Order: sequence, then structure tokens, then C-alpha cells
Amino acid sequence: MKRLVAQNISVAVLQSGKTPGRRLAAIADKLRFIERAKGTTESLRDSLLEWAPDTVFHLGWGGVSNVDRNDAALQSGNVAFTVELAQMCVACGVEQFVGAGSQAEYGKKDSQIAETECPAPTTLYGAAKLSSCFLSERICELEGVRHAWLRIFSTYGPDDNPDWMLPSLIRKLSAGERPPLTLGEQQWDYLYVDDAAAAFIAAAAARINGIYNLGSGKAVSLRALIETVRDKIDPKLELGFGEVAYRPDQVMHLEANIEKLRATSGWSPEISLSDGLAETTRWFGSNKNAV
Repeated sequence: MKRLVAQNISVAVLQSGKTPGRRLAAIADKLRFIERAKGTTESLRDSLLEWAPDTVFHLGWGGVSNVDRNDAALQSGNVAFTVELAQMCVACGVEQFVGAGSQAEYGKKDSQIAETECPAPTTLYGAAKLSSCFLSERICELEGVRHAWLRIFSTYGPDDNPDWMLPSLIRKLSAGERPPLTLGEQQWDYLYVDDAAAAFIAAAAARINGIYNLGSGKAVSLRALIETVRDKIDPKLELGFGEVAYRPDQVMHLEANIEKLRATSGWSPEISLSDGLAETTRWFGSNKNAV
């Protein structure tokens, strides 16, 4: 959002309720807000017709936390709204639909994942993302609207959800606590949030079609990641590796092959993991009460 505003691109934000989210406060005066009344889409359709955007980014999704990922009502509602939004885009003459997919569409894999990998989601969240991808893609394709679906792996950065692993870790360590952890053997792909935002903009600018992985393209062990964060705060702090058991559905290897996105959009990650972790650690250390 901030990148688009900085480029003097007119941006409208679809939201539930009248109050802009906290993260948009600094640029709220440069945005147009479109309220979606609960349970209705007619007012939204009218607003989109009036606004006449050339590109729509679909980033909204309910039920992303672990406790909600197998909530059938929440996830089926996400699919229904994605279909409605794609249909509205077609009706309003939108040129491109860019959706936020997820690595959860692939399910558990044990090596780097390319877009040719057969999807096999293990959660309703992953199945809903996959269904939304196929349905919105077909709706757009039938009417000549470009459709790009970016399957996000793990992102991180300032002002992230405080309950996610990295923010929670930073807060506990900053308070001098010993965080209980798994053994940290997982190999995960982490992409800094600014690089993720740049990828969505690049995808829209290049008018690409299809499914694309969005990650850093490199996996790092969670143990090394956690130790790096600890060292940036205080190398003497203790870490409780092995005090938490792996979940039965624990993903042990999560790594994106991003060559397709590089080749078609010209995008590449720019922020190193070390620099991104330093900025994330600094931000959460300075914003202890952010929610």
C-alpha cells in the first residue's frame, strides 16, 4: 500500500466497518476506503463500478491462525467471497486480478517446491486457498481478465501479527524470558514483508498470468534463525530448544522455487535475512504494546 501511494497511484481499500486499520493510519488521508457491509455485496459492486480500478489485489482472508485453519464455515466463506470478488471484477471491467495464495496449497513436502508440484493441502485453509485460486482464475479467464495467484511462503517484518513465531520470540527475549521451543530442525523460507509487497506490485505491472511461488528462494533452519534473533537482542539469553514437541502435521521443509516469478515479472528479493531480522527486532523492541 505504502509503495503504491509513494508512486502516486490512486488506491482504494476494501474494508469491513468504517474505521481504517491501525497499519493504514499514517497514509489514511491518501487512500479511498470502500466499506463492505456485512452479508451484502451490492454496495461493494456499486463502489467498484464508480471507482473503476484497473487492478484488484485480493489479500483479505479470515481464519489464518492455526486454531482456525480447519474451521469449515470460515474457510468456505473465504472461498465464497473470492468468487464474488472475481465476478465483480469482471463486471466492473478490471484488467487484472492478483490474489494472495499460500504454500498451504501444496501440503507437506520435503524439498524445494516449484509451481509444477501437485497440490495436496492438509488443512481446510490450504484447500480453500486452492479452491479460490482455481475458481477465480476460471472466472477471470472466461472474460479475458488477467489473473495472477502468488502462493506466499513465510513472510516476516515490522508490525507483523504479534502472535506469530518471530514477534512472539522477540517479545519474550526482550523481556528476558526463556522461550520454550521445538528442536528447531525445520527448514523454512522467510521473505521480508517489503520484498513481498514489491512482488505483488511487480506482478501487476508486468500483467502476468498464472500461479507463482513467492518466497526468498532459500531455506534456513529455524534454530539458526532463532539464534540470530537472540544474538541481536542479547547473546547470553537462554533458548528452550526441545521443550515443545513437534505438531503431528509439522512442516519440516518449506522452500519456494521462485524462478518463474523472477523470469516473468523481473522481481527479486532485495532485503537480506540478517538485515530484515535486525529491522524486525528493532521495531518490536520499540513497539512493545503493538497489537
